[in-house]
Amino acid sequence: MRGLALAVALTVLGGSTAVAVAQTTKQPEDKRPRVAKNIIYIQGDGLGLGQRNLIRLATKGRYGELELDKLPVAGMVRTTSIDPHEVVTDSGASATALATGQKTINGRIGTDAAGRPIETILERAKKAGKSTGLVTTAQVTGASPASFAAHVSSRDLQSDIAKQYVEKIRPDVLLGGGEDWWYPKGDPGLWPDKPGEESRSPYGNLVKQAQRSGYTYVRNGNELRDTRATRLLGLFANEDMVDYGPEGVGKYAPRVPLVNMARKALDVLAQNPKGFFLFLEEEGIDGLSHDNNAGEVIQAGKSLEAIVAEVMRFVKTHPDTLIIINGDHETGGLSIQDYDTDEEKTDPRQDGPFAIPGSNLRFAVDWTTNSHSGTDTPLTASGPGSERLGRVLDNTEVFEAMRAAARI
Repeated sequence: MRGLALAVALTVLGGSTAVAVAQTTKQPEDKRPRVAKNIIYIQGDGLGLGQRNLIRLATKGRYGELELDKLPVAGMVRTTSIDPHEVVTDSGASATALATGQKTINGRIGTDAAGRPIETILERAKKAGKSTGLVTTAQVTGASPASFAAHVSSRDLQSDIAKQYVEKIRPDVLLGGGEDWWYPKGDPGLWPDKPGEESRSPYGNLVKQAQRSGYTYVRNGNELRDTRATRLLGLFANEDMVDYGPEGVGKYAPRVPLVNMARKALDVLAQNPKGFFLFLEEEGIDGLSHDNNAGEVIQAGKSLEAIVAEVMRFVKTHPDTLIIINGDHETGGLSIQDYDTDEEKTDPRQDGPFAIPGSNLRFAVDWTTNSHSGTDTPLTASGPGSERLGRVLDNTEVFEAMRAAARI
């Protein structure tokens, strides 16, 4: 039989013998990780396409590229909530959709429209044995971070959110502002109260409660840098870490730079061999867009760029990390315009002019509102599972992409 098979494989053509050989070409093996061990969700609060263009033009020039935009996958995210009275979302409803995959009404935190708790991606990560963290220049109990790790009927219940962090959810890293919600009335805490601000926790001293339950409390950048603790609470402002206000008043100047908080969070969370989920947020873009303060939005944008660069350095040695950069909504209805000297004198909503690096040109910014707008937000992503995000999608689908990528 073997001889017959060989004879069949030989064909005599004009006195010469041709041997038919079946060849198979082995395709190179795709060695990219297929499962996301780590998830880093980076949020520019209020970051719409206009804000991205503003930051790019002012810092990179007409043809430059932001760190935000270097990621290989790009999509657009619809942001509307299911609020029966408002078309435009607030941060609570949008972050809840991103964190849970379910729509809710404005003002809710981690609950559906009826007030029922919904499991978040952070809670799923924790159940899977991963470490978790919330890092923001907002109040750490603010609407966006809270929607990933708490369940309350109103975003205003920030002391309740802090209490849930300490007693129930227990993220490993909590860094940001919002000290007022952790201390009882009459105890100003570390940061002196500004007019209209005061400590207001109805549950006593939640910082001490956190310390008793295993958190190390860091009070400034030096303590944050030097600590080797693996469960961290840091509160670096009474409320948000940004001084809001219009041009000449508002100032982007956090006591502890966001990139330093992000670096420490990565150092702590990466110690877990099962991986981690980390929420990183630059709040200044939203608050300063509410104030129509384009100059300081640019400064907040530089901060966002710095943490993206820091995260991408981390990814070089941790390729099994899904990175998502997104805005929960757009704020201000920002648009880019040519600078018109005459119009600048008459239009109070125009902001600028701003120089464009590498050119003699200047541009201006127009704002249409001091509130959120209903426009879609641009998303960029990289890492395992990021291919699910390269299209127009609903904000609830961002949750599903994270869940599927990490298989949690």
